[in-house]
Amino acid sequence: MSLPSVSREAAGWRVPGIANLHSHAFQRAMAGMAEHRTDPSDSFWTWRETMYRFAGRMTPDRLHAVAAQLYAEMLAAGYTRVCEFHYVHHQPDGTPYADPAEMSLALIAAARETGIRLTLLPVLYMTGGFDGRPLSERQRRFGHQVDAYLRLFESLRARADDGLRVGVALHSLRAVPPDAMRAVLGALPVRTPIHVHIAEQTGEVEECIAVHGARPVEWLLANAAVDRHWTLVHATHLTRAETAGIARSGATVALCPTTEANLGDGLFPLTDYLDDGGRWGLGSDSHISVSPVEELRWLEYGQRLVTQRRNIAVDTSGSVGATLLAGALAGGVEPTGFADAQDEWLLLDDRAPILAGATASDLADRWIFSGNVPLVREVHVDGRRVVADGRHAQADAIADDYRAAMRHLLAD
Repeated sequence: MSLPSVSREAAGWRVPGIANLHSHAFQRAMAGMAEHRTDPSDSFWTWRETMYRFAGRMTPDRLHAVAAQLYAEMLAAGYTRVCEFHYVHHQPDGTPYADPAEMSLALIAAARETGIRLTLLPVLYMTGGFDGRPLSERQRRFGHQVDAYLRLFESLRARADDGLRVGVALHSLRAVPPDAMRAVLGALPVRTPIHVHIAEQTGEVEECIAVHGARPVEWLLANAAVDRHWTLVHATHLTRAETAGIARSGATVALCPTTEANLGDGLFPLTDYLDDGGRWGLGSDSHISVSPVEELRWLEYGQRLVTQRRNIAVDTSGSVGATLLAGALAGGVEPTGFADAQDEWLLLDDRAPILAGATASDLADRWIFSGNVPLVREVHVDGRRVVADGRHAQADAIADDYRAAMRHLLAD
């Protein structure tokens, strides 16, 4: 896989914009606030306590402010489209807002304000585990029954335009019973993007085996028509047969290396998956980092640590950077529902010393593996320059709103 659509221009290097395939926007507000030990066995499951606390404090206005700040940061980092895996739907006690789409509309407004292309993925969340137990009190604002969920999906889909696509997200196999999954899938228009968290933690895998007699990916491939319109988020804990099965299906795996590392999830079997010709893309997920460069770098570095070798993700070009960047670009079409747009592009700053003498053949390697100096100078989406000189056009006003929202979130 070679690096596409790179060109040298008078002002710098032009490269395509990058898709962010997995985002929980509200979690940007809690970044850095779950790094105190609460249990000797701290894990994803204890991290959720902080997440629930912030989710419970979100209002539509606060969500809009946090999402706008996040999307402005994404654009400045080089993401030009984002898949928003959105599950904070209702009021904190689980009562729907007068308009059941109110929290979704806050995200749409933030995307339109900042100029990022948005694939909104309202989440179906029904049960608290594989055993079908009810949602906990803190999960109630996430929940839907199938009919209400499909009404929400249709109301949002009616708003789709050049900057907005709408797909569906099944939160996870533990949160969506099989009959509900089949009902939703049977009601969807063709080519609807379908996203699902799967096989993120070993505890989830063990519980799925205990209840269904199969591992999560194994069960999904046997019970759903998984194809190129599906995105499997994380898919961290796989057998060799599951890895090959995902690749054969044509689905995309959304990899979120900084979040997966932060939560202690584990490492995706990247080498086997690439050998099988599997499709993948990037997500910033919990947004402890908002940088495609860092996601790509740690995707490779994680593999180096586990194999004790260098230069793992390479195609026939021999360039790790070009292979990784090309893979992330190729994986950004079906999961988002947007075509491979020529009107989403970045200008890398050729004034930066670390790009001195760069060529098309080593540009990606230098961008990804030469340090932490931001190199994105301009970002253009749909004919609009949304980032200039490394800053979003509305960065100051958006940051003021974000600071006000954070004061309320931390005071509650």
